[in-house]
Amino acid sequence: MYEETFVTRTPATTAPKRIVTRDRDVRAAVMKKVLSDHISDPRVLVMEELGLEHGTCRVDIAVINGLIHGYELKSDADTLIRLPQQVTVYSRTLDKATLVVGERHAKEAELLIPHWWGVKVSYAGPRGAVHIDSLRPASANPDISPYHVAHLLWRDEAIAILEPLGVDKKELRGGRTKLYALLAQLLPSNLLREHVREALMRRTKWRRPAQP
Repeated sequence: MYEETFVTRTPATTAPKRIVTRDRDVRAAVMKKVLSDHISDPRVLVMEELGLEHGTCRVDIAVINGLIHGYELKSDADTLIRLPQQVTVYSRTLDKATLVVGERHAKEAELLIPHWWGVKVSYAGPRGAVHIDSLRPASANPDISPYHVAHLLWRDEAIAILEPLGVDKKELRGGRTKLYALLAQLLPSNLLREHVREALMRRTKWRRPAQP
């Protein structure tokens, strides 16, 4: 009589399951581990969702002091589909930019960003905490567009800058894009950017992050 036998095999040891990072966790880690000193400094404005070019793109986190430094977050759970467009818009406006990218997308993302962008890689530790490693620091944007920087101004802010320059009142009644063009034409880039930073710092209704 045939007797069937079964052999129990011990499964091979496998690597622990990788924890996928998500936007809210990466954002919290950036606030706590990268930007905490800025958040606690009253001279620095740290804000979320800064709109560029009237909402064409929104910077995940912007730090404004002597320059405007934008942080774009791409967690493991995100895709890189929108990154090329974001790079184009960010690169017209920001003084510096840093991509904080999930480990899953790091190699691909590095091919999509300019050399002057900083890169930080986020990953989850074995207990789920998000860690952030720096791959390269951000450097100065070599090709800022003053016209697009001016888009950060509200209409009344743009007029307040133009009035002391002796601009005809008829021209001041023009549309926003006309005002932005005048600013780019009449002011040196560094002075226009200074005016824009000051205008942003004066606003009181930004959504500021809580101090970590």
